[in-house]
Amino acid sequence: MLTSNNMSLSRRSFIGSCAAVALAAPAAPVAISKCRTYEPATLVPVLDDMLDKLGGIGRLVKGKTVAIKINCNPNPVYRLGHLPLEATHWPHPKLIGALMHLMARAGAHRVRIVEQAFLASTYPFEEHLLEAGWDPQEFISAAPRVEFENTNYPGAAGQFRRITVPNGGHLFRAYHVNHSYVDCDVFVTITKCRDHPTTGITLGIKNSFGILPTMLYGNGAGPKQDKELAANGRQRILHNGEAQPYDAPAEIDPTTPRHDGYRLPRIVADLAAARPVHLAVLDGITSMAGAHSPDRFCTPVAPGWLVVGTNVVNASAVALAAMNYDPMADRGTVPFENCDNKLRLAEEHGVGTRDPRRIEVIGPPIRELVFDFKRLRAERARRMEEFRRNRASGA
Repeated sequence: MLTSNNMSLSRRSFIGSCAAVALAAPAAPVAISKCRTYEPATLVPVLDDMLDKLGGIGRLVKGKTVAIKINCNPNPVYRLGHLPLEATHWPHPKLIGALMHLMARAGAHRVRIVEQAFLASTYPFEEHLLEAGWDPQEFISAAPRVEFENTNYPGAAGQFRRITVPNGGHLFRAYHVNHSYVDCDVFVTITKCRDHPTTGITLGIKNSFGILPTMLYGNGAGPKQDKELAANGRQRILHNGEAQPYDAPAEIDPTTPRHDGYRLPRIVADLAAARPVHLAVLDGITSMAGAHSPDRFCTPVAPGWLVVGTNVVNASAVALAAMNYDPMADRGTVPFENCDNKLRLAEEHGVGTRDPRRIEVIGPPIRELVFDFKRLRAERARRMEEFRRNRASGA
């Protein structure tokens, strides 16, 4: 029989076990630096110095195949006003090129740029970049051996590869991904620092969600994939849980909540454990506040800093603090108003700590670099509510 005393002991045991997990999660140094321009004459030395302070890029990439996952979604026709994509929600091509240049100089054997092409699942990824007005040749000239891979389909390997969540997953025990995420020695993530309505914030850890191919997890997934549906996202299987993945491992427990605020943070945490990130580069030079996809309520911003770390949870926690959010917050608290904190869930997997007190920050104190995304997030909510009221009243 479970008495009140036993219940109290159970609660204490649970809290104690959570604390033990948090203390066991690794803490690696994270570099942060002021940087207000993407011009290579400034950007390359700043990025090089940050990497040196973390032990140097050469120890990571010399003689290795590197896969760089860039966060280039959603559809390239979605823009904030007339601003270029890289000014608001796509990582800047000059930042990607600067990192590739430093990797090539340090002796990287091969650099492969990987991402899903949102417009159509089987596009060559170069076509996706061209749709955005980017020139793939700029990346090809940044390093001696450069490849592109649209990871929505199996690609050259001809079949997907399985990655397994160590010690069991939060939502899935394993996932199927393009071979490029497995056939590499070093996995790098580059993304903008920005808000996200479903998982609170994007940052490096959320970028891993994009490794799941629409051929298996998209709205049109199936033996005869509907390419138009596939290009429209992964809400049906991943966000809402209306169906199981096609030809990929099913959920551990299909009776769990069918709510994206529950599901997506757990998937992201699973992927952070199953496909570890070796280097996270978080672009806060320019960005936008309010959402991950541009709309009339977003605000273009220029925080003027970069965050780089060898542990994706640690780096994301530092960037979160620099955005004026609390990495230790959880569901019901900004920015996790309607979702669980994916950093906590990844911490439970032992990926890394989210506690800023345990992370050595190399560079200026975070308090000197804080940009108030929280205020702009609240302003966005106010403007949206005002717009809804005006529309309802016919004003």
